[in-house]
Amino acid sequence: MRSHISRLLLVGVLGCSAARTTAVSEPPAAQAQAPLPFIEDDYARALEEAKAKGLPLFVDTWAPWCHTCRSMKAYVFTDAALAKHAGRFVWLEINTDLPSNAVFQEKYPVESWPTFFIIDPKEEKALVRFAGSATVPQLEKIFEDGERAFRGGAEGPEALLARGDALYGEGKAAEAADVLAQALAEAPADWSRRGRALESLLVAQYGAKRHEVCARTALAELPRVPHSASWANAAGLGLMCVLQVPADTQGVKELKAALEEKGREALSPDISMPADDRSGVYELLVEARKAAGDEPGAKVLAEQWLTFLEGEAARAPTPDARTVFDSHRMSAALVLGTPMRVVPAIEQSEKDLPDDYNPPARLANLYRRLGRLDDALAASTRALEKVQGSRRLRVLSERAEIHLARGERDAAVRTLEDALTYAKTLSGAQASPRVVAGLEKKLSEVKAK
Repeated sequence: MRSHISRLLLVGVLGCSAARTTAVSEPPAAQAQAPLPFIEDDYARALEEAKAKGLPLFVDTWAPWCHTCRSMKAYVFTDAALAKHAGRFVWLEINTDLPSNAVFQEKYPVESWPTFFIIDPKEEKALVRFAGSATVPQLEKIFEDGERAFRGGAEGPEALLARGDALYGEGKAAEAADVLAQALAEAPADWSRRGRALESLLVAQYGAKRHEVCARTALAELPRVPHSASWANAAGLGLMCVLQVPADTQGVKELKAALEEKGREALSPDISMPADDRSGVYELLVEARKAAGDEPGAKVLAEQWLTFLEGEAARAPTPDARTVFDSHRMSAALVLGTPMRVVPAIEQSEKDLPDDYNPPARLANLYRRLGRLDDALAASTRALEKVQGSRRLRVLSERAEIHLARGERDAAVRTLEDALTYAKTLSGAQASPRVVAGLEKKLSEVKAK
């Protein structure tokens, strides 16, 4: 599944770290083998280079906590098959944890991680904004669509797809959804962009809060898309949308059942997709069972999910690739009520990646749930020594929970006040009003205890 799906459903679970950053240890050899020449965290330099070369700018916006971002870096952006595309764009990656990247985020808002932009450097206009993961073939379609939008001259459904992409890039989700729906309606049955266009349409419909329309669109359009990673993404997006539809809506029970069936079909071994995407499908199916009040069914799926993740982690080629699965392993274990099952793996991740804040942040959460409060506080301290940006607010919020569990109300108050003070130093793009309001509400509740 695409990363934003899990991010929207389980935003409270600490995610993952990623490669090509000083926040994570990575062997120099891995950097040397990177097939695409990404510029790191320097929009001004990348923009000038793109203008000088007359090329569009491809931007990977990621965050160290985002497990799908990490999966892309560990398993997709390292694929040698991408090397032939190196000259098509100027390549930039933006770590949204860094306060220094706030200017980019203000200009190009990021709602889910990862998000890929293709930008016209002359007008600084987003031609494509694609949220979520992608395989190499899916990336290649995005490259082609971005170039077509940059060069102009597209006609028919391709022109509508380019227009829809541009509207979504401008943050006009409802308008983008209308144009993308028109593209699908006018396209021939064998249109090579059908899967890609359907994914983008469903994302736009979700962004426009047309949840029921999104769910029904997915169900209607899936039979027209070949079984593929795009098919699985679209099935997951439809399920994500229907989970947002009020339970008393007429026909929603049947709609949920139909999309859950599509989700189970997406797990079929005949669909080739990244392990992280398959994990996202499991996550959605677990959420669907929980939403239906079927806790036993949710636990059966969670056991299958965790077993799958343990197998993928065992096969991972490097510690960095292995930790792609840490946050979802944690999520599945918590559904099962067996947090200790994942503690050794995350402790190993902290040993293997000593500069990454994610393992100690996750351990702080797990230790608290296990009643190991001294260990939880120590792990939280280790995470705070490394974390910055909006994720620091999450770590501080979790630290307040640890203090409360220890009976230290005053310390919890001070911690939340520290979080709010730090939030004021961040751009609104990194500490949104919603996040700040949540911290203020939590502080008021703690003070009232």
